[in-house]
Amino acid sequence: MGDSGKIGGHAPVPRKTFVIDTNVLIHRPDAILSFKESDVVIPLWVLEELDKLKTYSDERGRNARHAIRFIDERAKSGSLSEGVKIEHGSVLRVELDYDRGRAEDFNTDRTDNKIILTALKLDDSEHTETFFVSKDINARVKARALGIKAVDYEKQKTSFRRLYKGYQEGVLTREQSEYLSLNQLLPWSGDLFDNQFFIGAVKDSGSWTLGRYKRNRQSLQWVDSYEQGVFGIIPLNHQQTMAFDLLLDDDISLVSLIGKAGTGKTLLALAAGIKKVFESKAYTRMLVSRPIMPLGKDIGYLPGDKEMKLSHWMKPIYDNLELIVSQQPHAEFPHVEGLLKSEKVEIEAITYIRGRSLPRQYIIIDEAQNLSPHEIKTIVSRAGKGSKIVLTGDPYQIDTPYLDSDSNGLTFLVEALKGQSLYGHVILEKTERSPLAELAAELL
Repeated sequence: MGDSGKIGGHAPVPRKTFVIDTNVLIHRPDAILSFKESDVVIPLWVLEELDKLKTYSDERGRNARHAIRFIDERAKSGSLSEGVKIEHGSVLRVELDYDRGRAEDFNTDRTDNKIILTALKLDDSEHTETFFVSKDINARVKARALGIKAVDYEKQKTSFRRLYKGYQEGVLTREQSEYLSLNQLLPWSGDLFDNQFFIGAVKDSGSWTLGRYKRNRQSLQWVDSYEQGVFGIIPLNHQQTMAFDLLLDDDISLVSLIGKAGTGKTLLALAAGIKKVFESKAYTRMLVSRPIMPLGKDIGYLPGDKEMKLSHWMKPIYDNLELIVSQQPHAEFPHVEGLLKSEKVEIEAITYIRGRSLPRQYIIIDEAQNLSPHEIKTIVSRAGKGSKIVLTGDPYQIDTPYLDSDSNGLTFLVEALKGQSLYGHVILEKTERSPLAELAAELL
């Protein structure tokens, strides 16, 4: 028989304790449920920070209120200071004190330091393995300097470097290529996701044929080259052609386009949206939006009425619209001003989309990499019957402090929805804006 308190001569594995930072709950209000069969500790100072944030009208305020309600609901079954049993075999507890012995080394006027010192206090216990969980990289660095195991919250994290590209390259015989172009469909048994593209190099010809896999038909569907362009915008590479194929397909309700600056993702989305609203009339309106709080500031900090405030944030959208109108002026709107006054194009702040029902609208969300997974879910769930949502962005250009290329909502959505019949995705890799723009995107 082994030693007392041991099984088979081995010490029992200590129960894990996770100390949760405020930003984790702002990122995902129900993050507590991600830690199974563990002790989940909320420092008292996290609750104080949530209390301050709950009055905000932005996404942080909503998530703070959600997190407080979430904790309160579970507190009804016991004492939070002693620990309350919650889902997945875990125990939720609020810690009321921190390591006073190291407090003199830290400025305890800073709430972040009190939270880290709380983790240090628990880490000194022999009966638990403690982890400090934070989205703040600097807080994790300070915690590690104290010898605490510090980790990022990775429940909704995926590797951007290995992200699904939306297409695959391969080889087609001349007979397969001719059959696909003639019949519009080619029976296919290859390993492709629904709506994934196949760029087929035709043997011994130097040409290419492009198809999109349709799972319900077990076939590649021929993809038009769009040589005539869409409102004067002609695709300049395979990825832009794929983007148009998804953007103009009414059976695809959700499209994501990822690419660095100058790849044309926003321009293509706008051109397709104008065509579908004004020519095809498949949608009643085009709604265009982008995050207006890249550093947490609301549009109230800018002078003027709502339209004037939005004009500062939406300038890239206006620039692209001007290019489209200049390429192919339309009788209804010879100028951008006419387009915007047509009531068929609406420029709106993401803040105001929440709570709206948006039926039969072509919705473009630009710079979507600055949204959290929770925010992406909120926006996509706003889509009413007959609507289409297009998300564009570059996960390497993130302006919010607690998101990165792996944890932002756009990257998360791609990995979660790939292969769904109503979803399509393309990564645009080649910059077409100018040689200088491509050089800057690569090296700077």
